[in-house]
Amino acid sequence: MQKLMVTGGAGFIGSNFARMILEKYPDYHVLVYDKLTYAGNPENLHDLNNNPRYTFVHGDIADAAKVDETVQTYGVDAIVNFAAESHVDRSIEEPGGFIQTDVYGVYVLLEATRKFGLERFLQVSTDEVYGAVLSGSSLETDLLQPRSPYSASKAGGELQAQAYYVTYNTPTLVTRGSNTYGPYQYPEKMLPLFITNAIEDKPLPMYGDGMYVRDWMHVLDHCSGIDLVLHKGELGGIYNVGGGNERHNIDVTYAILDRLNKPRSLIHYVQDRPGHDRRYSVDTTKLRALGWEPQVSFEQGLADTIDWYKNNEQWWGKIKSGEFAGYYAKMYEQREILSKHE
Repeated sequence: MQKLMVTGGAGFIGSNFARMILEKYPDYHVLVYDKLTYAGNPENLHDLNNNPRYTFVHGDIADAAKVDETVQTYGVDAIVNFAAESHVDRSIEEPGGFIQTDVYGVYVLLEATRKFGLERFLQVSTDEVYGAVLSGSSLETDLLQPRSPYSASKAGGELQAQAYYVTYNTPTLVTRGSNTYGPYQYPEKMLPLFITNAIEDKPLPMYGDGMYVRDWMHVLDHCSGIDLVLHKGELGGIYNVGGGNERHNIDVTYAILDRLNKPRSLIHYVQDRPGHDRRYSVDTTKLRALGWEPQVSFEQGLADTIDWYKNNEQWWGKIKSGEFAGYYAKMYEQREILSKHE
């Protein structure tokens, strides 16, 4: 399993994964396959361009002919699928694209895995498929109760993977990751949005009362969990990957502002989004039994991430002045401000 096709590899987690694999396995070749939508950025992989073990192919996972051609041309052994429409807010506005990529695209990749006898297909999913978890932590065997078009599409994709394992004996694996943060994350997500807005002295749009709870995990810990499942996971298996760092959104926001020496008056409480899940939490006992545990503390990881955005304004400045500007105006500037933080 030395020729990995990393779909969605120009995105946030995928680019970090591609880099990690090339550093960890000197005999591996990584083929990044990416549609280069708004969140796919070739600059995320710029340091790999001269690596002879790295190849980039521009393509859509929903394009069966292109996927098949790529798998055959490059002799792919395994597929790790990060390709997805992934932002809940966008799924509420335009759910159709999520079905096309997160459900139909997964079907195309599963068909390629089956037809060409690949060794592994790993579907990167999310803890959001469990729905709101008001107490305790979700086990891999728990009922799926997705509550947004995004989480429903991700549940659909991973259920297909499980069905292909049962029906065709396709060698599938599924990981369900918690909230991930780190360098190269597109600034529509809360943490990079709040960091970059604070750097620019712009308001931080806080949904609801700010008491929503998420389990935060550094991207390198997420990548190491996926890597372990890919190589050591039981075929047909599902594995939770979580950082064990549950925090209220407001407390994460305070930490960002304190690190940047910015006033809390930048926090603007805004109208909540529909179907906003109160809390997520996953039990990672099954993955830890394979030998995994997170290495990056939330405090250190958050500090390092804030510093990365401070030092890479050229990277995110171009993004926030492009397609993102129209999206931001639509999502936040027209949203009712409920109150400002005292």
